[in-house]
This record gives sequence, C-alpha cells and structure tokens, in this order.
Amino acid sequence: MVTVKELIQIESNKPELFQCGSSACAGCASVLALRWALKALGPKTVVVAPASCANVYIGIWPKASSAVPYVNMAFAAGASAASGVVAGYEALGKKDINVLTWAGDGGTVDIGIQALSGAIERSTNFIYACYDNEGYMNTGTQRSSSTMKHTKTTTTPTGKGMHKKDIAQIVAAHDIPYVATCVATDPQEVYTVFSEAKEIQGAKFIHILSPCAPGWRFAASRTTEMGDLAVKTGIFLLWKQVDGELTVNKRTLKYLDKSKRLPVEAYLNEQGRFGSLRKDQIQDLQDWVDRRCDKLARRV
Repeated sequence: MVTVKELIQIESNKPELFQCGSSACAGCASVLALRWALKALGPKTVVVAPASCANVYIGIWPKASSAVPYVNMAFAAGASAASGVVAGYEALGKKDINVLTWAGDGGTVDIGIQALSGAIERSTNFIYACYDNEGYMNTGTQRSSSTMKHTKTTTTPTGKGMHKKDIAQIVAAHDIPYVATCVATDPQEVYTVFSEAKEIQGAKFIHILSPCAPGWRFAASRTTEMGDLAVKTGIFLLWKQVDGELTVNKRTLKYLDKSKRLPVEAYLNEQGRFGSLRKDQIQDLQDWVDRRCDKLARRV
C-alpha cells in the first residue's frame, strides 16, 4: 500500500482526471473514490457508468467533471458496454487503454449481475468497480440486495428482512485474476487496489464501500468516520484475492479478533437509516458480523 508521504506526492504530481464542479451531494464518498481511482489509472482510461448516481454527478450537459471519456449506459449494460469498448480498442490494436465500469450496487448486485458474470467469465480485460452505497440512492433510497438487514428505506419502511448479498465473494467464485475490497473514504486503499488492478491482464473486480450521507442519514462532515467505523466493527471486510490467493488487509486482520472489534452499535447508532432497532435486531447483525469474521479468519 502507498504511504501517506507517497500519497501527498501523487496528489501534487498526478493530473486531476475528475475535476471540481461535479453535481455530487455534499460528502459523497463515491466521487472521492473515483477521483483516486482515475489518478491510479491515468489519462488513458475510459469510464462506462450504468444508471446510478454517477450519471448525475458527472455534471450537467454541456459541462462534465471527467477529463477522460465517460459513457453513460443503461442500468443492465455496464459490463456489456465495457466489453464492447475493450473489443473495439483491441480491434484497433490499442491495448494500453484502461476500461473501467463504475457502477453502483443496484447496477451490479441486482440489475447488472448477469452482464457482469458473463463479462468476467469471458475474461474481458477490464476493471469493474462497484461503489456500494447499499441502496438505490439516485432514485429515492430504495433497498437493493446490497442493503444491510434491518435498514429502513423507502421500500422497506419497517426494515429490510434479509442480509446483504456478498458480491465480492460471488465474483471471487468466478476465479478471475483479481478481486479486492476497499473503502471509498480511504484514498490509500483506493489508489493501491486500482494501481494493482491496472497491471493485471484479464477481468478485475473491486468492491468499494461508499458511505452515503443523505441515504444513510448522517451529517456530510462525518463521511470518513462512517467508512472507518465500518472496518472497525467488522461490518465491511478488507481483503483481496489475486490468482486464487487470499490476502487480508492489515486493518481487517486486526479486527478479525472479536476482542479488538467495536460492537456493531458503534456503527448503527450513527445512522438514521437504522432507526430504533430492537436489542434482538442489533444482536442479529452482531451475529452476522461475527460469523463473517470467523469464516474469513478460518481462511487466512
């Protein structure tokens, strides 16, 4: 992972490929992650964004924040469109272009999962990044299958009834060259995983937890804190699988020890989307976290 000193140098020396003036909400973690992803990938990058917040915060025509080609695409077609872009460049003999699908959880875990599975099964040479804000935030905060259990959304006003789908593990089961997770609020992690993915041939997948201030109902000034709490409580696990070999991030490795993890209440109580959870619901989420941490610990 890049050091803080290296990150400061990167900040100064690498061009800004996602510039100021976007239409993002205050405190948007997705924009922060995209900015650092593009710094890692460089100017020879094409972004394909299926229907999501990313179609809005790119900017309003005729202006845009992206300094690289940016293709707005239909909800279900993020991976399919990227496959076409890759094939087009390969037909022209251009093999040094980074093709990035930048999709929300709705366009990945739900509507786009078929196209994603097909593209990575075909070993398409692209990077698919899912910025996971755990809901359809662009259309009114509806639940997705990546929404945490007991979350109150506009379509689950009394709380969602099932745990979120583990998209990173589903993709890892395809046995592709590179799968990684990171938190959008940590530029070091984002820059590192995209730099690694850039150097690998074949299909790459990056799952990014992206705290959403209006959707999760916390103050925009606390976005970074929410990302940090997700890791410290074990809600979100940091790991990567490269050519079938699992490596756990040092931060998550520490918190696989339950005695060092914060209780889930430290995360839940800071977000209005969880409302007033009963003790049994909190325990349900704590048990879910403990099971996932124990399962990962057994694999290490």
